[in-house]
Amino acid sequence: MKSPLPAFDNRITRTLGVAVPIANAPMGTVANPELVSAVTAAGAIGLVPGSIGATRARAFLERMAETTNRPFGVNIPVSFADPGMVDILLEHGVRFVTTSSGPVAPYTARLREAGVTVFHVVTSLETAQQAADAGVDGLIVEGSEGGGLRGATEIPLMVLLPLITSRIDLPVIAAGGIVDGVSMAAAFALGAEGVQMGTRMLASAEAGVHANLKQAVVSASEAESIMINRHNQRPLRVLRTATTRKYEAPSQLDAFRDLIRDVPRLYEEGDMEVGFASVGQVSGRIDQVLPAAEVIRRTVAEFGEVIGRLSRDHFKG
Repeated sequence: MKSPLPAFDNRITRTLGVAVPIANAPMGTVANPELVSAVTAAGAIGLVPGSIGATRARAFLERMAETTNRPFGVNIPVSFADPGMVDILLEHGVRFVTTSSGPVAPYTARLREAGVTVFHVVTSLETAQQAADAGVDGLIVEGSEGGGLRGATEIPLMVLLPLITSRIDLPVIAAGGIVDGVSMAAAFALGAEGVQMGTRMLASAEAGVHANLKQAVVSASEAESIMINRHNQRPLRVLRTATTRKYEAPSQLDAFRDLIRDVPRLYEEGDMEVGFASVGQVSGRIDQVLPAAEVIRRTVAEFGEVIGRLSRDHFKG
């Protein structure tokens, strides 16, 4: 089946067997079968969230088998993963896995021995080197602009990405602040060969969240994505609400512990004050809800325009 978009040719597309090196972030609840299937159908990198547990992950993979014959991947959040997750992925023939939210070691060797391509999410040069030493096939380099749980070191993508790509020769997908062709071109200029979109895909037509949350992203300014929970080494980037304010200053409070149980109510029922919404700073650049395929189409088109314009505007002859 031919991709509806122009095909890229780099280490990411060749390794993963896709035409477009754009991935959806594997966000629990947000990345439902409809969203992942839409991304995959566009020739891009659909990622299934592994944070949903073994039973739901099995059902998700069965649904994907019914809706697409294109390649897609699955995320394993190492610190929260169901012990049987690897068995389920191998049983369903998954060929691409991203690991995150924990050390690289626990699953990498077994997955790679089974012929699975493994990319690990990193937030510093140190964690990137650890992942490379562990034998991963690639990296997802995530800047502090991104939503959700952050690394202890708050390094923006503009600094982190060229630092890692200049030191480690592995294919890289850039994450954090990616929303369109301009930001994708910037990431490629800094050494990436693919990008991952979280908040942009949260505000997509297919995302499995309430319309209230999608509208909150569209309405947010660039200053309304904030970091809380720094004081207890579990920093979270979330959308500022009345509920999150008391977690901004150092205290004994733990937003993750206090609010995590009510996050499903926020995402599924649209009550914006019961939990925290993991939203990146790029929310300030999103002004409408779009189908995922249209997000990808516009991003690819703008990426090509930006690359051509830079050459025309800044070089003679």
